[in-house]
Amino acid sequence: MTDSSPGPSPHDAPDLTAIAAGIERTNELLTRVLAEVATTPSTHAIFVDAGYVYAAAGRLVAGTEDRRAFDLDAEGLIDAFIDKARMIFPDSRLLRVYWYDGARRRIHTAEQQTIAELPDVKVRLGNLNANNQQKGVDSLIRTDLESLARHRAISDAALIGGDEDLVSAVEAAQGYGARVHLWGIEAGGGRNQAEPLLWEVDSQRTFDLEFCKPYVTRRTGAHEPYGLSGDSAAHQVAPPGRDDVRFVGAQVAAQWLGARGRDSLAELLPGHPYLPGSVDQELLVEAEALLGLSLRGHADLRRALRDGFWDHLRTQY
Repeated sequence: MTDSSPGPSPHDAPDLTAIAAGIERTNELLTRVLAEVATTPSTHAIFVDAGYVYAAAGRLVAGTEDRRAFDLDAEGLIDAFIDKARMIFPDSRLLRVYWYDGARRRIHTAEQQTIAELPDVKVRLGNLNANNQQKGVDSLIRTDLESLARHRAISDAALIGGDEDLVSAVEAAQGYGARVHLWGIEAGGGRNQAEPLLWEVDSQRTFDLEFCKPYVTRRTGAHEPYGLSGDSAAHQVAPPGRDDVRFVGAQVAAQWLGARGRDSLAELLPGHPYLPGSVDQELLVEAEALLGLSLRGHADLRRALRDGFWDHLRTQY
C-alpha cells in the first residue's frame, strides 16, 4: 500500500529569514543589556550596630563599656568608616550609612538626632528595655540588608557588629547576590564577634586602637570642661562659637591650599562634603592648635570646622 498523502507544502517550511532576524534582535538586546550592566557603578552601604561600636570602642580605648563614662565622636567615626569604604571599594559609590541604636520607646535622644542630621546617614532605632539592652536592632539590620540586596540596590555591604543573630541577615543578603564584609573593633583579649558570623561573611577587617583612639574620650568629671580637673579646669575657657570655629577652618584651608597648590584642590573637590581621613585629621590637629583646646567629642563644632574649610576652598576654585 502506497502513501498517497501530499508532501510538505513550501508554505509549511520555516521562515529562515524571520528566524535570523529574531536572533539578531535578541543579540542586539543582550548587547545593550550587557553594556548597561558594565557601565552601571557598583553601590555599597555601611551598616553600623551602634551598641557594638560603643561597647567595643569604649572597652578598647576607655577601658569600659559604660556609655556614661566616655564620649564617642560618632560623626568623626562615621566619616572614618566612609573614608575606609571608599578605599576598599574604589569603583563603587556609597548609598548611605545605616546607624542602628536603641532608645526608650524609640524616641531619638539628642545625640541620635545629631547623628540623624548628618548627610548620607539613616538612623534606625530599636527599643531599649529597663536593663538598657537593645531590642529589635538585629531584625532591623536583617530587613534593610535583605531588602537592599533583593532590589539590587547594593552590591557590597560593610557590616559593623558582632552578634550571632546577624548571621541570618548575612545569609539573606548573600542569597540575593550581595557580598557582605564584616568589620570589627579590636578586642583586648579574645574576640568580640561571634564565630558563626565570622564564618559566614565574605571578608573580615578589624580596626585597632590607633584607628579608634581619636574618636573616644573618657569623661573624668561631669562638670569639668574638656575632661580637665582641678586648677586646669578652673582656667579652661568656654568652648568657642560655631562662627569662630568656622573661621579657623577657613584659616587652615588657606594654609593647606598654599602648601599643596590648586592641583590638590581639584582632586579634593569631587569628594565634597567628605574629606579624606588624612586631610580631616590634619584639619582637626591644626585647628585645635590654633584654638588652644580640644574639639574631640564636639560634633557640632567639628562640622562647623569642616564647613569653614570647604567654604574657603570652594571660593578659590
